[in-house]
Amino acid sequence: MAVLNINQPLRVLIVDDSAVVREILAQSLNSDPRFTVAGAAPDPYVAREILARKTVDVITLDLEMPRMDGLTFLRHLMKYFPIPVIVLSSLTDGRNAASLEALALGALDIIPKPGGSYSVADSLELLKEKLLAAGQSDFSKTRQQAQANRALAVKSTQRLVTPRPSLARIAATNKLIAVGASTGGTIALETLFRSFTPDAPPTVCVIHMPEKFTATYADRLDSLCAVRVFEAKDGQMAEPGTVYLAPGNKHLLVRARGKDYYLKVADGPKVHHQRPAVDILFRSVAEEAGQNTAAALLTGMGKDGAAGLLQIRQAGGYTIAQDEATSIVFGMPKEAIALGAAAEVLALEKIALALLARTRL
Repeated sequence: MAVLNINQPLRVLIVDDSAVVREILAQSLNSDPRFTVAGAAPDPYVAREILARKTVDVITLDLEMPRMDGLTFLRHLMKYFPIPVIVLSSLTDGRNAASLEALALGALDIIPKPGGSYSVADSLELLKEKLLAAGQSDFSKTRQQAQANRALAVKSTQRLVTPRPSLARIAATNKLIAVGASTGGTIALETLFRSFTPDAPPTVCVIHMPEKFTATYADRLDSLCAVRVFEAKDGQMAEPGTVYLAPGNKHLLVRARGKDYYLKVADGPKVHHQRPAVDILFRSVAEEAGQNTAAALLTGMGKDGAAGLLQIRQAGGYTIAQDEATSIVFGMPKEAIALGAAAEVLALEKIALALLARTRL
């Protein structure tokens, strides 16, 4: 699939069993010249009829619908008629796993439906951001990476049955790895962290993902990787062999005490319209870890993380930007490269080895 012409309105198909949600989304998108609603379907069967008659660039998909659930529809869609999909999900623990399964099947991103800490205005703003990212994405890469990761998941099941080494048997280190990602990042991080070994330095990571999803996503990564993966908690010490994800809607920072690093989870204004923001994490890493840092900025729309990556490089750290060929959306890495923030530009499959090699020097 070629990257869409961003000078033309994105043609969006809304698939949701709620008439209220369909109406809210349709009114908002049709009032914005960047979008046009190609159709609104109450279930996958009606959606299929619309797809047969109209050209659609991006789909918004609810997962709980009558006649056919969203995951079943997504499986058929990715096999026979692949189109970028943004999942709309309620912020409930019972639905988070299904939403992450949708990402594993090839959906591009998740946004929360209005409710709780997400107002209608917040959800619509986030939806438009994700739709624009989908319009700039090379969607074929999403599907290829998702398929490769599913194959690896089957192969790695036996390996992860063996208990991972106790942290007490892993030598402490004052090295630190920092990673940032956005659109396309769920699959990219899975690829990256699968290649980390249990002796990897403490790793801190920001991905632009809604609150309550990050804990479920961390659990998913933990079940697939040789390193442990947790949602970060305020005040905890960063341990070797462990990846810490910033909680959704909270910033993550690092504080050094001697040779150890401690995590700070905090509120604060959004940066580049994001909370958590990669720049907030990278800036703290530059200040607290400096030359002991290896950092990578992965796929994503916008410029979050570019300035922070430059600060890490200026502080003597080793920095990587993901290359265009393997990025789903090249926005964030491209901005970092333009700033001179990246010491190296690497394909996704080479980044883990480079980070680990640099932190073992």
